[in-house]
Amino acid sequence: RSFIVWLHGLGSSGPANEHYKSHFTSPEFKNTVWSFPSAPSSPVTCFLGAVMPSSFDIHQLPVTANSRNNESGVLKAVQNVHAMIDKEIAAGTDPNNVFVCGFSQGGALTLASVLLYPKTLGGGAVFSGWVPFNSSIVDKISPKATRTPILWSHGTADGIVLFEAGQAGCPFLVKVGVSCEFKAYPGLGHSIINKELRYLESWIKTRMLGS
Repeated sequence: RSFIVWLHGLGSSGPANEHYKSHFTSPEFKNTVWSFPSAPSSPVTCFLGAVMPSSFDIHQLPVTANSRNNESGVLKAVQNVHAMIDKEIAAGTDPNNVFVCGFSQGGALTLASVLLYPKTLGGGAVFSGWVPFNSSIVDKISPKATRTPILWSHGTADGIVLFEAGQAGCPFLVKVGVSCEFKAYPGLGHSIINKELRYLESWIKTRMLGS
């Protein structure tokens, strides 16, 4: 069996993202356990302290390649994702069949969760995300985590998380020894389209054990 965690963006919720699983129609996904966790509600600085579902605080929008990071908040959110993965692996799922995916803030959290997990996972998929920590975190990345592949998808017309923020991701990953496939979607704004989901399905399928 396999396990896919989907992490939502700022202000969204787990249930609002459940429709994504309907795109995964290949027989390889018939034994997939899906999880769509909801982030807790907390004040968000970039919205003048308004309270909304948020995995960690975001200081400014749009997110650029040089935006200030809230590392302590990110690390706290990572613990929750790791607890879910630990539970699934304890239930018998092979770590190589565990995939973490996320959009926007959820994409940034996906990256942090996969890089800081002590085992090699099947993969991490970042949609319209960014690197939510500074290079100081590199020392915390275990050699096993560097073997987890990353798929990064980003629209060139994204006005919320700028394309430059996404583009900075793969060079950062390559530097720490992580394999990263970057896919640019010309003219796409801050959203996910079917073409990205179709590619994600085939990308996960080729990485599943026994597929």
